[in-house]
Amino acid sequence: MISPAGLSTSGTVFDYDSLQQRIREINERMAAADFWDDQESAQATVSELQRIQGTLKPLESLVQSAEDIEVMIELTEEDDSDESKAELAQTVNKVERDLEALEIRAIMRNPEDACDAFMSVQAGEGGTDAADFAEMLMRMYQRWGEQNEYKVSLEEISPGEEAGIRSATLHVSGDYAYGYLKAENGTHRLVRNSPFDSAGRRQTSFAAVDVTPDIGDSIDIDLNWDSDVREDTLRAGGAGGQHVNKTESAVRLTHLETGVAVLCQSERSQHQNRATARKMLTAKLYQLEVEKREADIAAKRGQKTKIGFGGETIRHYVLNPDQYVKDSRTGTKTGNPGAVLDGDLNEYIEAYLRWSISHEPTK
Repeated sequence: MISPAGLSTSGTVFDYDSLQQRIREINERMAAADFWDDQESAQATVSELQRIQGTLKPLESLVQSAEDIEVMIELTEEDDSDESKAELAQTVNKVERDLEALEIRAIMRNPEDACDAFMSVQAGEGGTDAADFAEMLMRMYQRWGEQNEYKVSLEEISPGEEAGIRSATLHVSGDYAYGYLKAENGTHRLVRNSPFDSAGRRQTSFAAVDVTPDIGDSIDIDLNWDSDVREDTLRAGGAGGQHVNKTESAVRLTHLETGVAVLCQSERSQHQNRATARKMLTAKLYQLEVEKREADIAAKRGQKTKIGFGGETIRHYVLNPDQYVKDSRTGTKTGNPGAVLDGDLNEYIEAYLRWSISHEPTK
């Protein structure tokens, strides 16, 4: 049903010769007179070039730094001063930090890791507290995007009855957005004294996060949009002025075979919402196939795997009486939940990526 097109998994992102060859191919394509005739395809090509260059630049910087260290060691042997030793130590520490960052990037070797990401947040058990928690998570990912220079746009949102949201979908664009954010896929749990309980009693609530890669045209999906998918148009919900209330610009697409449904209402144009909804549905169907394959592999190994909402809780946010955030998979724990909920997620994301190496499904 699904096959990668134009994305190689034969090596890691640090196959220097292959990356150089790919740059030459892209430059030749960009030099063609008709390159910009297809704006969407051209922009995708430019984005690919930027991603490759973004990989090569730190790699080349590391190589240069290693050569600098060799020279500095020789100079330190001749000039055994504290200043020379301090400069050498500073350079070594910087190289170690750069190498760690490069190792994280190397972990993200699946073709979809380099893609943008769709993030859906859905309130679970816990009533109004769960709806409020879902909105807290949505804001957390928006803040993470701002802090890490990713573009985050709101594709759809369904408000809660009293507070918070029932669900929302974000689109996060930037280098390896999906590769990083797939760490957030799963059920999240919040424990706190409820601000919606008149007695302020302790409340446990849940929200589910579903992360899918925006695969664009890089994956071929055997899908007939006329017969395999039902399209419904409806008025966009939430605040949006007279236009939102009077026109049926929102588009919901439902894949009939699987029941997978997506909704887009972020644009004023029904045509634009339809195009975005198709990308969202394609991404979800691709991710569904990936999860099925991983579940089959896990079943063969005797592992218990639960896919989608209702799975095991991946992270706990405890605000009362103790204060901490703990990841169930990696054991990563910090005592400042306010900072985490304000977007300080990199420690958890990097820990997950390192943990995932030893927990990958194998054939």
